[in-house]
Amino acid sequence: MNRLVVKYGGNAMGEGTDGALLTELADLRAAGHAVILVHGGGPEIDEALGRRGLATRRIDGLRVTDEDALEVAEAVLCATANKRLVRMCLQQGLPAIGISGQDGGLIRVRRALSPSGLDLGFVGEIVSVDPAPLLALLDAGYLPIVSPIAVDERAQHAYNVNADTVAGAIAAALKADAYVALTNVDRVLRDPSDPNTAIDELSVSDALHFAGSDACASGMKPKMLAAIDAVAGGARRAYICGIKPGAIAGALAGNATVIV
Repeated sequence: MNRLVVKYGGNAMGEGTDGALLTELADLRAAGHAVILVHGGGPEIDEALGRRGLATRRIDGLRVTDEDALEVAEAVLCATANKRLVRMCLQQGLPAIGISGQDGGLIRVRRALSPSGLDLGFVGEIVSVDPAPLLALLDAGYLPIVSPIAVDERAQHAYNVNADTVAGAIAAALKADAYVALTNVDRVLRDPSDPNTAIDELSVSDALHFAGSDACASGMKPKMLAAIDAVAGGARRAYICGIKPGAIAGALAGNATVIV
């Protein structure tokens, strides 16, 4: 039974894509694959903050998460977005269970700083992943849906973590057969302004070089780094591809940027 970790990004969620994704997850499970879905929800968090009159603040492109922002992020990611996906899975006959990185101590973190060394508030840097809760759910026949809220090492506080980072770390910890990051572009581009520069395959070392270059735009960088972490940590391959009907099967067949 192949283990697949699928990252469903906040910018890719909705827009009529949820149904197509969950239909494909049902097909993958029917074919004997064990699937874990990790989701984001950044745009929904921004909307929820706006409704409460709270500004979205970023440093070095990363969300600053104070107590108020964390309360909103946890509500959106662990409740609103996560349980919506669970309900949609149940409608498809998929036995989904929604959890966060806090449950069972799945994702433990320390407080993170921005690349320039500034405090981001309750934003976590992953210290460890305990795959036991996910393995228990998979063994029982469930489809885990994971939101990227984690807990600190002493379990004293919740922390927000980039969903790409969480998904890549889970794929590594599970030694997944495939990690698939669904986003809003079909492949990674060497030149973000030129669709003819799509990349078919990168080794981990080449991917690291690319991720450190100016050509790796800010939105793509965490996706690329998560894919690198997944493969370097033990996943067989990582795929970055666009969200569309049949996207995961297409990626596994090579219709994606593949990290090997």
